[in-house]
Amino acid sequence: MPAANTVVGVSPEEQLPAGATTQEDTELRYLLLAAQREGARYMSGQLRALNLTPAQAEIILVLAQREPLTLAELGRLIVCESNSPSRIVDTLVKRGMVSRTPGQVDRRVVYLGLTEQGQELVPKLQEIDAAVDAAAAFRLSSDEKQVMIRGLRRMLDGTVSGAALATRFHG
Repeated sequence: MPAANTVVGVSPEEQLPAGATTQEDTELRYLLLAAQREGARYMSGQLRALNLTPAQAEIILVLAQREPLTLAELGRLIVCESNSPSRIVDTLVKRGMVSRTPGQVDRRVVYLGLTEQGQELVPKLQEIDAAVDAAAAFRLSSDEKQVMIRGLRRMLDGTVSGAALATRFHG
C-alpha cells in the first residue's frame, strides 16, 4: 500500500514531501476539477435530447473513428471509464446503437461496431462535440491552449487516462 503522501502514477522523485504542496497546487487542482465539471455539465445538457450520457457519446464517437474494436481496444482509447467500458457498451447494445460480432478467425474474440442507429447519431454527436469545444475555446488564445495542453499532457503522463488520450489523438 502506498504511503499517505504518495501520488499513484507519479515517480517517487517527482513526489513532494508531505506538507510541501502550495496554495497554487491546490488552486490548480480545484481549477481542473471545476473545468471538468463545467464541461461535463454542458456536455450532459447537450446530450439530454439524445438520451445519452457523455460516456456513451464518447464510446460512439470512438467507434465511429476506429471500428471494429474489441472491448479491450476500446477501453484503451476512452477516458470516460477507467476500468472496463463493458457496462456502458452493454447499455448501448441493448439500445440498438452498438453491435457485437464474433471474430472470423477466433470466434472467442468479439468486435464492437456501430449499428445503423448508432451511425445515424454520429453527425449530431460530432456537432455537440464541436459545440462543447467552442464553448471554452473562444476564451483562450492559441498560445494559452498550447501551454495548457503541454502541461496537462505532462500531468497525465504515465497514467491510464494519459495513455488513452495519447493513443487516441496521436497514436
